[in-house]
Amino acid sequence: MFKNLANLGSVLRHAQQLGGQLKNLSEEMKHRRATGTAGGGMVEVEINGLIEVLRCTIDEQLVVQQDKELLEDLIAAAVNQAIVKGKQLHSEAMKDLTGGIDLPGLQEAMGRFTGEAPEPDDEDEPREV
Repeated sequence: MFKNLANLGSVLRHAQQLGGQLKNLSEEMKHRRATGTAGGGMVEVEINGLIEVLRCTIDEQLVVQQDKELLEDLIAAAVNQAIVKGKQLHSEAMKDLTGGIDLPGLQEAMGRFTGEAPEPDDEDEPREV
């Protein structure tokens, strides 16, 4: 019985260490950058590793054209590209943290630290709590 308690204590210590590492990783992700572009570089969006938009630049020529719909489409495309790159930053950081081992649930745990809610696979299916 006491052996199982010792194992439980070990698991809890490892979980605490991992939690501390995730918190450090979250802080590090604030300083990482990803950039998305659209329209041949006419729109550029920079985000950090927490998927927060930091900067958006728009080429003067797009403003002069006064094509609102085109501008909206290009901004959306640049933001989406930046988000994909930002998520890649997350994946790479998680692989570094786990030594390349895929740990189920770790991405969701990181999402809690970064404020990014996990995306449900299918909204019609009940989710486990």
